[in-house]
Amino acid sequence: QVQLVESGGGLVQTGGSLRLSCVASGRRYAMGWFRQAPGKEREYVSSINWTDGYEYYAPSVSGRFKISRDVTMNTMYLQMNNLKPEDTAVYYCAADSTPGGDYVHVGMEYWGKGTLVTVSS
Repeated sequence: QVQLVESGGGLVQTGGSLRLSCVASGRRYAMGWFRQAPGKEREYVSSINWTDGYEYYAPSVSGRFKISRDVTMNTMYLQMNNLKPEDTAVYYCAADSTPGGDYVHVGMEYWGKGTLVTVSS
């Protein structure tokens, strides 16, 4: 069983930055961030392999967001720069214990409760 607790959401102006954190417990192969905007379906944002740190990004955030992890602190981060109003969403931390999963389309096994990010124009 994996438990996840996110933090770091808030209100920011267009062009600003925020850093999300997710503290994890339990064994996992990969962790990631997903988001769900009002009235829209959940979408993949980014993921990272816990062992080798390999990173993946959705095209909509590539170049603006940076995922990272601190294995000693069991914490994953999402540094979000140059934020846009369309980035407004609840951001969810997620984890999966199975390598090679289709995280983009299927999601992950374990989910946090989410943290709200609001970008004002």
